[in-house]
Amino acid sequence: MDEDFSFLQPLDIITKDVNQLRQMVKEKRKNIQKDRIKDRDKDKDKEVEREHEGERGRIREKERTEKEKEREKEREKEREKEREKEREKAESNKEREKQPEELAYRDMVLDQVDKDVARHEENGTLAGPEPMDIATTSTFASHDACEIHSSEVTILEGHTSEVCACAWSPTGSLLASGSGDSTARIWTISDGLFKSGGKNSPLNVLVLKHVKGRTNEKSKDVTTLDWNGEGTLLATGSYDGQARIWTTTGDLRTTLSKHKGPIFSLKWNKKGDYLLTGSCDKTAIVWDVKAEEWKQQFEFHTGPTLDVDWRNNVSFATSSTDNMIYVCRIGETRPIKTFAGHQGEVNCVKWDPTGSLLASCSDDITAKIWCMKQDKYVHDLREHSKEIYAIRWSPTGLGTNNPNQQLVLASASFDSTVKLWDVEQGKLLYSLNGHRDPVYSVAFSPNGEYLASGSLDKSMHVWSLKEGKIVKTYTGNGGIFEVCWNKEGDKIAACFANNTLCVLDFRM
Repeated sequence: MDEDFSFLQPLDIITKDVNQLRQMVKEKRKNIQKDRIKDRDKDKDKEVEREHEGERGRIREKERTEKEKEREKEREKEREKEREKEREKAESNKEREKQPEELAYRDMVLDQVDKDVARHEENGTLAGPEPMDIATTSTFASHDACEIHSSEVTILEGHTSEVCACAWSPTGSLLASGSGDSTARIWTISDGLFKSGGKNSPLNVLVLKHVKGRTNEKSKDVTTLDWNGEGTLLATGSYDGQARIWTTTGDLRTTLSKHKGPIFSLKWNKKGDYLLTGSCDKTAIVWDVKAEEWKQQFEFHTGPTLDVDWRNNVSFATSSTDNMIYVCRIGETRPIKTFAGHQGEVNCVKWDPTGSLLASCSDDITAKIWCMKQDKYVHDLREHSKEIYAIRWSPTGLGTNNPNQQLVLASASFDSTVKLWDVEQGKLLYSLNGHRDPVYSVAFSPNGEYLASGSLDKSMHVWSLKEGKIVKTYTGNGGIFEVCWNKEGDKIAACFANNTLCVLDFRM
């Protein structure tokens, strides 16, 4: 579904209309795939094009801007290799059924080790497995045992397009979701275990329409959302460039209009008096929520702003497709700090719990740690083999509810792995290898003991960080864009490309 966007530059998507884009895609695809489509019926091709175009157009903003032709070719080759391996594995599995279980299991582990060795050879490192490369055994050992039963899952249906964002209210049982169908929804999730394979009743959901009447206008995709600290207000950012603030009863409190392009990220500060938005128009804006107006617009980036994160109530970091990171403060007309060092789009920036370290991750295949005392990065984390899409700090260490546990950083990558880093040393602690496709989202449990990861392979894994293995896994019917825990740590939500959300009951 994503491949055709490899032909388009971010600028094309912003400046050209759908027909022009379609034309560009068509022409470039023709040139590249002439051999493949020679024998195909042209009319059929157009029909397929029309059918798929609608779906492709919906996939998340970041995908639109980052799949280039070369990568797609490489990925196709890799997929072919994988399919070949899968076919071989399927055949050898038939053989294995005849063997005792232990032998089969040992073969699987060896198979995975071979893969790892091959990967290291490819990367030019012939050393053994990565430090504590845990998935070689644990994924196979416990995968079946930890598959979540449908009685522990509630499926939330109602969205009519992919669900790209979800967030639990910090105070209660409310879950917010944002979708390409131009709505956000607030779901009331009851406590306790779910009834078998439960589906949520319509009584438990509020629909927040971002278009009056119709709900299929593409420009109103809800791209991002965030609850304020009290859990009394929900902010949503939309492809139409507007931020909106809603009450828990689903009433639209405020519409904030000033951006000239889609909003990709938005965050409340801790105090809840300011809302920060980052947009494709290259700017970030701080809004005074009480006054319902913009307080300051920050225009430092030369490309779309991809992420924003508050450091404290008055200063924050922004990242962009221009490879730059700026730290800004309300009232200042220039950045108070500039972090240059990434060689690709900076997808995500996150301050640690104390606001002293900033983590960033990029299409340049690295994550970096920065501090305000120096211009150059403190650590350069280089163990991934493809773009890194998301990073999260553990809720552990100084200034958290878990002060006796070590502070770690998790990174999620298109190389299908999640990696955990010791930030003091700048070293890899764990490589979590359980997914088969790009990992889009990771989230730590509130007690810092577990990590949830969601991938385009349709599966969500919950990892025990003590044991370094998968303890629960759930497979849905679409790629997963985001995972998040409620504040009690007993429920995990995941939002899917097939228009649904799932809420998993997590009790160990």
